[in-house]
Amino acid sequence: MLPFAAAALTPVVYRVLGERTAYYAAAVALACFGMVASQVGTHGPVSFAWIPSLNVSLRFYVDGLALLIGFLASGVGVLILTYSGGYMHHEPGKAKYYTALLAFMGSMLGVAFAADLVSLFVFWELTSLSSFILIGHYSDQRSSQYAARKSMLITVSGGLFMLIGFLLLANTVPQQHAFDLAWMLEHPAQVHEGLVEAGMLLPVLSLVAIGAAAKSAQVPLHIWLPNAMEAPTPVSAFLHSATMVKAGVYLVGRFRPILLPEGAHGIPEWSLLFTVLGLVTMTVAAILAVAATDIKELLAYSTASHLGLIVAGFGFASELGAETGAFHILNHAVFKAALFLVAGIIAHEAGTRKIAHLGGLRRDLPITAAITVVAALGMAGVPPFNGFYSKEFLFHAAWEAAAHSGGLAWLYPVVAVFGSIFTFLYSVKFVMLFFGEKPEGLGHVHRPPAVMLVPPAILGTIAALIGLGGVASTLHVAPASLDHFVTLIVESVLPPGAKHKPFHYKLPTHLTPAAVMSATTIALGAAAYPFYDRLHDSVNRLLSVAPLRANWWYDNAMSGLNDASVAAIPRIQTGLLRTYATWTLAAVTALTLGGYAAAGVSIPAFEGLNVTYPILLVLLVAAVGAVAVSVAPSHIAGVLTLSILGFMVAVFYVLASAPDLALTQLVVETLSLVIFLLVLDRLPSFYGEINRRRAIRDGALSVAVGATVFVTVLLATAAEPDSIASYFTDPHVTVDEAGGHNIVNVILVDFRGFDTMGEISVVAMAALSVLTLIAMRERGEIQ
Repeated sequence: MLPFAAAALTPVVYRVLGERTAYYAAAVALACFGMVASQVGTHGPVSFAWIPSLNVSLRFYVDGLALLIGFLASGVGVLILTYSGGYMHHEPGKAKYYTALLAFMGSMLGVAFAADLVSLFVFWELTSLSSFILIGHYSDQRSSQYAARKSMLITVSGGLFMLIGFLLLANTVPQQHAFDLAWMLEHPAQVHEGLVEAGMLLPVLSLVAIGAAAKSAQVPLHIWLPNAMEAPTPVSAFLHSATMVKAGVYLVGRFRPILLPEGAHGIPEWSLLFTVLGLVTMTVAAILAVAATDIKELLAYSTASHLGLIVAGFGFASELGAETGAFHILNHAVFKAALFLVAGIIAHEAGTRKIAHLGGLRRDLPITAAITVVAALGMAGVPPFNGFYSKEFLFHAAWEAAAHSGGLAWLYPVVAVFGSIFTFLYSVKFVMLFFGEKPEGLGHVHRPPAVMLVPPAILGTIAALIGLGGVASTLHVAPASLDHFVTLIVESVLPPGAKHKPFHYKLPTHLTPAAVMSATTIALGAAAYPFYDRLHDSVNRLLSVAPLRANWWYDNAMSGLNDASVAAIPRIQTGLLRTYATWTLAAVTALTLGGYAAAGVSIPAFEGLNVTYPILLVLLVAAVGAVAVSVAPSHIAGVLTLSILGFMVAVFYVLASAPDLALTQLVVETLSLVIFLLVLDRLPSFYGEINRRRAIRDGALSVAVGATVFVTVLLATAAEPDSIASYFTDPHVTVDEAGGHNIVNVILVDFRGFDTMGEISVVAMAALSVLTLIAMRERGEIQ
């Protein structure tokens, strides 16, 4: 909760510290990093009651995967917020910027540690809300508005699908553990069996996948991520490389033990969905990155591509798949955050982000060039840089799955290599921004301030150390320091019953299919790089065909919805109460009767029906009054005959031994009649011509509403709930605890105190409104 409290104080702090608020926010992130670090070595849940009646709590759960995301959210947050102190020097809206960044970090920490489905959803949506504010930081620019709306629409829509999946999942586990994700993680086999028995495995799997795909920019929902680059570069580095987009792959990893069957072999539903989704995204996004003309656009598509790699890794049912996803989350966050910060340095100091206008930057930015070489070659999967090892795990998992299943499964390694070739191409292209000749239009590039250079240097150093750890392990100099931590992450994403050995990574020391795939990728990528410009132009020519661009579908869909809204407004917003009542009553009726039909309820039988003659007479008079209302020739006649129904209800209450209800009904009915008559004094005496079609429609709607109320009353009165009357009639409760002798008064004042206070407040506000209107009329302000 520390980031949320700090975010609330940020506007006040900004008044005192000004631009140094960046370091205040970085200190908060550092404190969060320390608190996350304090949880290393612990495992299990902690819970705080939130909605006990629904078994919903603020539950938090610590394991390897939660710690990884927590370290990324807080650790990268320290560097990004420090970097922002230099980057945002002359930018507007800094108080809002740091407030939103801190709120986002808190939301992301909540997602990482949430162990309740409702809590997870709340934090998930908070990340979307805060990212909407950050993406639209330059709120006066149409491109920023468009990007923020697109990201909000896609990620929040995906979250709603995910919520439905959560509700279906909660409905298949024991009621006392309905939303308890921590319990599900500790009993995954039982949860999976329950989903299969209920026939809910595929629906839950698909709905969770949509939520993950929307947040992690998987094809075809990847289109929001390139537009999100309208945000300031530190936001892109934080949200769209290291943290927010990791929420989707985190979700896949978190539900992997639950939705992947025990001892899975071959290609279960989980693998078929996520492996195909991940490999397609990895390849398509890599091709789109080659077509990019802007360095942040290139990095955005590359982010989607590497997220596809992580999803594909988690998709494979083997332990290798778990190792791929877990290790690449870390590797990608490190090298991609560094590259985004490098892109910010280039844009800030060179004044352009256009790839065609950049080159030879190493002369002016030597340290930045060194950082870029380490990070970009890691992104390319070149040994011994960090990204190579996790990509090697992907190749190994793809080959193993193909060898086990055969047939079309051999497309796994083929597509993995094909997509990786394009990854190599765009990574080398980014490196070459610092080499070769400087374009004529590019003048002297200033060196960045230390506050902007240190954060990417730290990330680049971490990436280099991860790579050197593999080299040291290969040479048997020392085991990689990350082995134990990544082992904890892998353990948290393995399905029950899966064989597991300690995680270990090193350079290949003998010829394996994965090593051959890596060598093939690098060789073909190096051979194709001289033709990079041709590939760039070819892909862009292909994208000039409008239906081949996902954005074309999105833009036309949004335009169509806008046109439909414009066309619907004159029909819906007519300014007539009749129209609003028709839509409201029709919708309520349809939903109610549809719900009854879907639930398969049956009308209870009429047994022991005993109607006395007085009650029968009252019902007959009410029926005559109802018919009289429908044929009344004027407003006044209609209101007078309508009041007959109200008075008959009051008589019915008297016959049913409920004099208090009868008195209330008489007062309300009398007041209603008087008010109606006063209003009718301002209206024409007769209805005029009646539209026959409208009358038929209103009659049918009236019958439907009456049927809905009739069925609802029958179903409600057929139930036999546990009686609570004995509790209220207990003298110990009424007299000793509540201090009263009248049961009705005790219920209204003590047990329903807030309800009664609300009713009194409504009456008081209505009375004040009436007095105000009377006073205004006496002063001639209204007529």
